Amino acid sequence: MSTKPSPSLTERRKAATQLDIAHAAAELFATRGPHETTAEEIARQAGVALRTFYRYFRSKQDAVSPLLADGADRWRAHLEAAEPGTPLPRALEAAVEHALAAPDEAAAQALLRTRGLLRAAADDPALRAVWYRVNQESEERLAPVVARFGDGHAEAVEVRLVAAAATDAIRIALETWAGTGAGVQGPGSPAELAVHCLRQLLTGVSPMAAGGQDLR
Repeated sequence: MSTKPSPSLTERRKAATQLDIAHAAAELFATRGPHETTAEEIARQAGVALRTFYRYFRSKQDAVSPLLADGADRWRAHLEAAEPGTPLPRALEAAVEHALAAPDEAAAQALLRTRGLLRAAADDPALRAVWYRVNQESEERLAPVVARFGDGHAEAVEVRLVAAAATDAIRIALETWAGTGAGVQGPGSPAELAVHCLRQLLTGVSPMAAGGQDLR
């Protein structure tokens, strides 16, 4: 497996600025709502000029995309790190559980930020569109990772079905959790819901995903 080159200092600074803006936008959206928040206020809270904001983001809603994409990147990385020979269903489930676990305060706060954003998106079509776009991009990036588990023998349609089902499992779990008062751990938590959704969606979706095994 080829290794990715390390990001340059300029790229790291750009990513850090984007994340600062994303955190500011998420905080304002959760407390005031997207409709009552302006791009100028997000930029001011993030400590950047408005022109800097628009250099990176097309709209105030788009500003939260780095935060939403971070979770997808994290669970895809867990899947990529699976031991060779691990059955795909087991690898998917383990990746989801690890990515959505809340072992420390930082992870718990990240999940709670996502909850706040999903609740804010309920009344904001533009923010929902960003959420759906991030999930679509995640699905596209997940497909080649899933394909590796087929050792080159899986059909393209199977790979796409599994990538779509896995992505939707997490999306549906987070959306469901956001509408409840459940905690970040335990019954009704994102990890528990996501594993349940994953098992339901992948069972029978594709021979590659099922592998003749019971996902339960």
